[in-house]
Amino acid sequence: MFTSIVFPFEALKTNAEKRKIELDIIALGGKRMREAGAQLISNTSSIGAIGFLEALPYVLPTLNAQSKLDNYLNCSPPDAVVLIDYMGPNIRLGLKVKNKFPNVPIIYYIAPQEWAWRLGDSGTTDLISFTDKILAIFEEEAKFYSNKGGNVKFVGHPMLDFFRNNPTREESFEKLGLTSDQKLMLIIPASRKQELKYILPTFLKVAKLIQEKDPSIIVLIPSGLKEFDEILNNALHEYGVSGRIILSDKVDDIKPFLFSAAHLALAKSGTINMELALNSIPQIVGYKVSRVTAFFARYLLRFNVKYISPVNLLLNKMLIPEFIQEDFKVEKIFDEALKIIEDKSTREDITIGYKKLKDKLGKPGVTDRAAKDILDLLV
Repeated sequence: MFTSIVFPFEALKTNAEKRKIELDIIALGGKRMREAGAQLISNTSSIGAIGFLEALPYVLPTLNAQSKLDNYLNCSPPDAVVLIDYMGPNIRLGLKVKNKFPNVPIIYYIAPQEWAWRLGDSGTTDLISFTDKILAIFEEEAKFYSNKGGNVKFVGHPMLDFFRNNPTREESFEKLGLTSDQKLMLIIPASRKQELKYILPTFLKVAKLIQEKDPSIIVLIPSGLKEFDEILNNALHEYGVSGRIILSDKVDDIKPFLFSAAHLALAKSGTINMELALNSIPQIVGYKVSRVTAFFARYLLRFNVKYISPVNLLLNKMLIPEFIQEDFKVEKIFDEALKIIEDKSTREDITIGYKKLKDKLGKPGVTDRAAKDILDLLV
């Protein structure tokens, strides 16, 4: 993925060493978690999907991962469980662990954003029933679960710990092979394969129209996963967009230069919106799923959310343009993109909003605070 929040293993291990606690971290996750020092029961990085039809291809891999986890838990009961994001699987896992090991502490880090959306009339999960502590990354999240009786601590947004000064614009342009008369537009369409189908084509059509109006605009697309590399490259050529792909194995090294050089980003909704905001990059957010999934979400689950971008959610206003489902159209996104590119005051308003957003995210040291709270439940 181009952006992700991986639990701070380094902070956890450092604090464990200070307390002379021998720590083994066993996890479900992907390459980054393994590189950070976790022993993976199963690699789950490529089996995520949103929706009903979209999830069908991943049923067997998911069942296989769950089976491996169940077998591991039966043989090696944990001393503590930390659930990170991913509401559906983690709610089921939390309930299962609490039922099987009632004395094992369960910590939820990056809990579902129930303060921002609702399902049906009540719109709440069973999260509080099985968690011993919720480490909230948003103040609104902390208030929501606290009011419902949860044991909650606001630790802040972990992205604050990984925020760093980027290279200069001149250094970045040189690194990326751009000239001073060009403008860089990022397209960040997917962390799941289904998003390539529903989001990428529209963003590329917008990019093509923008380049026809302003040939100085160059497009770069960071690849989220290795399996996306070829798909993205082929799509770029298919739609006739001038630019190139940043291959998945190069993204981490190039990311600071992209953030320093970018004039605008077209991005799917998610954590990437926060990362772009912290790097002061104007953005347009979009999201789309299949018609079947949209129907079930709206009319059967009665899913309701005011905004899809965490930036707008936290500010409780439409700071950055966002387009969902039927509104996710080329013409609408194109008009907003031109406004951001050409209107200096629009860009300044977004920058001011980003500064207000950062004030809501807490203070650096998030990962260290979270690690200490987890270890407190172990001793």
